[in-house]
Amino acid sequence: MSAFFSGSETGMMAINRYRLKHLVQEKNKSAKRVSKLLERTDRLLGVILIGNNFTHTLATALATVIAIRIWSDNAVLAVTVFMTIVMIIFAEVMPKTIAALKPESVALPASHLLKPLSKVLSPLITLVSFVSNGTARLFGIDLDSANKDELKPEELRTLLQTSGVPKRQEEMLMGIFDMDNLSVNDVMIPKNEIIGIDINDSLDSILNSLQEIDFTYIPCYEDSIDNILGFLSLNKKADFLVKGDQSKDSLKEELQDPLFVPENTALYKQLTNFQSTGRRVGVIVDEYGDIEGIITLRSILEVIVGEISESMEKMDILPQADGTFLIEGGMMIRDINRRLKWDLPTEGPKTLSGLILEEIQTIPDTNVGLTLEGYRLETVLIKENVIKLAKLEKIEVQEDLDEEQE
Repeated sequence: MSAFFSGSETGMMAINRYRLKHLVQEKNKSAKRVSKLLERTDRLLGVILIGNNFTHTLATALATVIAIRIWSDNAVLAVTVFMTIVMIIFAEVMPKTIAALKPESVALPASHLLKPLSKVLSPLITLVSFVSNGTARLFGIDLDSANKDELKPEELRTLLQTSGVPKRQEEMLMGIFDMDNLSVNDVMIPKNEIIGIDINDSLDSILNSLQEIDFTYIPCYEDSIDNILGFLSLNKKADFLVKGDQSKDSLKEELQDPLFVPENTALYKQLTNFQSTGRRVGVIVDEYGDIEGIITLRSILEVIVGEISESMEKMDILPQADGTFLIEGGMMIRDINRRLKWDLPTEGPKTLSGLILEEIQTIPDTNVGLTLEGYRLETVLIKENVIKLAKLEKIEVQEDLDEEQE
């Protein structure tokens, strides 16, 4: 009996609460009993410890009586030592070890006996709990504000990483959590990388561009992207191309008015905005109304499901034989970190070019190099005041090794 109570105590305390909740939802009767018992941990421990101490005391008393009757008073000490060893091994260590390894297999069957015992011993349990809880409150412990198994986002992340969930599903779930810390600026297409149609070009040039550009939504503007007129959807593009009376005016009629999105809008909020408006693309503007870039529904979904494959292989990160990487300057720092498992700073500029320019505080005339938080960065191609290509290398591991050697 002592082994039963000892194992039950460990099994009840060690059982996975989230697995238990799942079993309760599956209408498992034993799980329901265990869950009910765990709602009042003080009462559950009360019944277990009362039973355990009773069996300990009873076993010791019986062993002492038997020793005196069979041998003599001199045998009491020897029997006490023997009973202590037996109780520690078979009534404490062994059952608790088994229960710790297989808590569910111990806790669920044990609930069949613990539930009726808690009712039978209810008056005594109430007294013990009253005295115990009252003493705890004297030490400033608020039992009513105990944590009710609520997981913080950081704890849930760790739980997912150690849960054995397939890697693909884990990355998708982590992507959902990342949305809380990302804004539209983190996944936008920067202004200097936007490809669209200039309505002021000749009609032949516009038709050629429409044939070449295969975006789902094509931005159309006058003179520059700062004067955007709207977006031409894939379906509207097809309708326009088969028209007999193609003209710039008829093209403008097919455009969808741009949806303007304030900079630094939370990513999850923009996803909600896309869902509520039925739109798939928006133009990010700063506080002065200047265009910063374009955000698409696809960009947001890629945060969750990962990069959506295209027919052409992406060549924005090129590994070199010496262990460095050639990286396009317009690439998002967040994407670099995700693909290379790096930790470049993301608090300031969103692109690699912006990060380098912020660090050197000027637009270089020639290629420059710098070291930043464990990474070596070197410009390779500068064009039109923008860093088009840079070479990066992680040096943090080597530096740590040098420090250890010193």
